[in-house]
Amino acid sequence: MLTVYKRELDGDLLRKTPNIERGCWINLERPTEKEIEEVIKKTGVFEDYIRCSLDEEERARIETEDEETLIILDMPFTFKEGNEDKQSTIPMGIIILNDYIITVCSINNDIIEKMINISKKNLFSYKKTRLALQMILNIAKEYLRRLRIVEKQLDRLKDDAKEKAENREVFKLLDIQNTLTYFTTSLKGNEIVMEKLMRTSNIKMYEEDEDVLEDAIIENKQAIEMANIYQQITAALVDAFGSIISNNLNEVMKFLASLTIVLSIPTMVFSFYGMNVPLPFDHSPIALWIILGGTAVFTYISYFILKKSKMI
Repeated sequence: MLTVYKRELDGDLLRKTPNIERGCWINLERPTEKEIEEVIKKTGVFEDYIRCSLDEEERARIETEDEETLIILDMPFTFKEGNEDKQSTIPMGIIILNDYIITVCSINNDIIEKMINISKKNLFSYKKTRLALQMILNIAKEYLRRLRIVEKQLDRLKDDAKEKAENREVFKLLDIQNTLTYFTTSLKGNEIVMEKLMRTSNIKMYEEDEDVLEDAIIENKQAIEMANIYQQITAALVDAFGSIISNNLNEVMKFLASLTIVLSIPTMVFSFYGMNVPLPFDHSPIALWIILGGTAVFTYISYFILKKSKMI
């Protein structure tokens, strides 16, 4: 999908425009070959910059060639796996040219949509560096937002552990652990890009631009710290859940062993009386009741002993 935004020098809002013009912002999401060719033809952007931004395995980096700058950052996104929502990261490219700024992503970019809806009055398509840095800041904020969701999920799982721990909860924790691993790796890659932007001389920045970049670096560092803390909490919870499940299994095995001991007494007694040999009370008219009563007494004694030993 190809969307073009522009804000005139005397305009009060960023607006969509049907044509690619100087000073516009071009947003490519899951673009077709025709849309890619159109953007290349009208802007003169390097084709490799667009292709790299669409590569899901591309690492976060910054590259400058012939006054064209490519910034690739990893951003979080949600995807469906069965009936469950899961989170991962995917590259997003920001290409800064003399007369245009181009954003490229291989999926529908919710972060861009949120940024436009919330900050439409503060976005200027002709201030290319400022716009790029605002996108970087919003990516860092999105990580923080999603990490707060992870925090709530961990709190719910901790409450579930107090009542009953099952394999399902362990699998949920493993999913969260994978998410945090992706987030941490991507955040550290983004941090390197941001610090390089702070030092680079290829992109001209004014004082306000530097403030936006510093805010992005701070938000990104907070996200890294949060992700690290939640990774430690998740690892501790996985161990705790494993111990609880193992303990529950031990309790079941202990109960079954005790039950086997208790039930073996009547089995042994009736096995003896089933043999064709002389035994006490075998000719008594009340032999059945004596045997039943004796069996019940010995069974209760064994149950009492096991109960006192906390085996049952």
